[in-house]
Amino acid sequence: DIVQLRYSNIINGFTHVNLTKLDVLSGLAELKLGIGYSVGGEPVYGYPASLEGLGAVDVEYETMPGWEEDISTATSFEELPQTCQAYVLRIEELLGVPIRWIGNGPGRTEMIERATTSQ
Repeated sequence: DIVQLRYSNIINGFTHVNLTKLDVLSGLAELKLGIGYSVGGEPVYGYPASLEGLGAVDVEYETMPGWEEDISTATSFEELPQTCQAYVLRIEELLGVPIRWIGNGPGRTEMIERATTSQ
């Protein structure tokens, strides 16, 4: 949910993201990103201030292709499948914050560190 991530960034001001659990998406034919909210067909700008308001929103999704490959053995961003890379880059683009770390397996050490332009 990109809207929720943006709101979290407004509150917390993080400069980089750790995208975890990417490995559990392997095998899905397509992935959906929640990119916007609307109520009654009208766009909602910002994040709803109450649970009632959040419950009333319709989520606008962007669908992306998934990947079949097991990504747990990848040691660099470039070793990930192209569709996986595109998914990570799209989240980064929509959020406007670099994704520095990518969790690609269940273990604590199964993490890819990406070089980013804003260090």
